[in-house]
Amino acid sequence: MALKTYKPTSPGRRGKVGASFEELSKVAPEKTLLISLKRNAGRNSRGVITVRHRGGGSKRKLRVIDFRRDKIGVPGKVVSIEYDPNRSARIALIHYVDGGKRYILAPLGLEIGDIIMAGDEVEIKPGNALPLSSIPVGTLVHNIELEPGRGGQIVRSAGNAAKIMSRESKYVLLRLPSGELRKFHYKCWATIGQIGNVDRGNIKFGKAGCKRWLGIRPSVRGSAMTPRDHPHGGGEGRTPRGMNPKTPWGKPALGYKTRRYKVSDKMIVRRRK
Repeated sequence: MALKTYKPTSPGRRGKVGASFEELSKVAPEKTLLISLKRNAGRNSRGVITVRHRGGGSKRKLRVIDFRRDKIGVPGKVVSIEYDPNRSARIALIHYVDGGKRYILAPLGLEIGDIIMAGDEVEIKPGNALPLSSIPVGTLVHNIELEPGRGGQIVRSAGNAAKIMSRESKYVLLRLPSGELRKFHYKCWATIGQIGNVDRGNIKFGKAGCKRWLGIRPSVRGSAMTPRDHPHGGGEGRTPRGMNPKTPWGKPALGYKTRRYKVSDKMIVRRRK
């Protein structure tokens, strides 16, 4: 992925850095893999806002992504590399020899015309999917299953990759992008390579309107509110907060551990912090 800058025709354009999209194919999305997407603007089933600062934005349709990679032994050809408005990674349209069409996450180095496959003994190259037991130590992988057969759930965003560190009995040790060391069952599947669009972290939106196009609404500082609306509110003039950072509901917002214990936590060898 390449980046582009803009002529400073306005203050918003002056600092903007965007994607050039030169790696994308100039084709329309595959209609059979599109689903209408209803947006709830951060509201739950009762209509109560549970995720703040969501709403508006451009209308978009959901691309059905093949996270399970269950076409075992069936070769497929990369037909196009496309933009997906619902995720940071690019997606690749695959035409399989049996007539099936599927989208997958496009890894770095995957090009139009490449042949990919999923199986126990396929070649170790970007885009191929294998069980962790068949992947050599030191290989970069993405789209990793947490449970065998469930489909890839982690390491799916742009530029990310996990590294296979070692193998012992029924478990494979991986270093995740966060730095966490975690054990996975050897029957869990993963896809070879690092996810593309690696320069996404260098994009600068330039103006507030670009965020609104993405469906992200403004955020108000707690110190600008009244005491009844936020723990940091009130005071004469611009007063510093007189307490630790808190949420609007009075809960600690910096360094406070909110992660609940999960059964899968026993698979963590070293935490990211």
